[in-house]
Amino acid sequence: MEREILLLGDPRLYEIAEEVKREELEGLRPAFEDLFDCIRGVRRDYGFGRAIAAPQIGLQKRVICILTDKPYVILNPTLEFIGQEQMELMDDCMSFPNLLVRVRRRRHCILRYRDENWNLQEMRMDDDMAELIQHEYDHLDGILATMRAVDDKAFIMRKQEDRTK
Repeated sequence: MEREILLLGDPRLYEIAEEVKREELEGLRPAFEDLFDCIRGVRRDYGFGRAIAAPQIGLQKRVICILTDKPYVILNPTLEFIGQEQMELMDDCMSFPNLLVRVRRRRHCILRYRDENWNLQEMRMDDDMAELIQHEYDHLDGILATMRAVDDKAFIMRKQEDRTK
């Protein structure tokens, strides 16, 4: 089910999400599907979207769903950065779909997490995928891309005709 995505300014977006406990896993499975449905809905409506964090639908759990080459359910993630190299880019977000924010992110990281079967996983992420996971990880800590803007002129509104390009 495609749930409503919380929008910029909603106080729930600034809360720190709680870790998922193993005994909660089965009860959270419907939410995983809802999160994937939200990604598909944003792709349909705005022409972007690869991932979403559970707090964006008001579920204060450390859950990220990524839909790229295949669906990934990421529970209780941790990030380890590799090197100091950074990149600067325009970041978008499902919680403010018409706004782009210039941010700096680390270029390389290692993601460690539990998957939907509670198995430990580890994945190296570089460039756009490293940026993506940092963006979603921030949501788990109540941090939005607007709070990571490089300066006070780092914001651009998308034009209506740019939404589905």
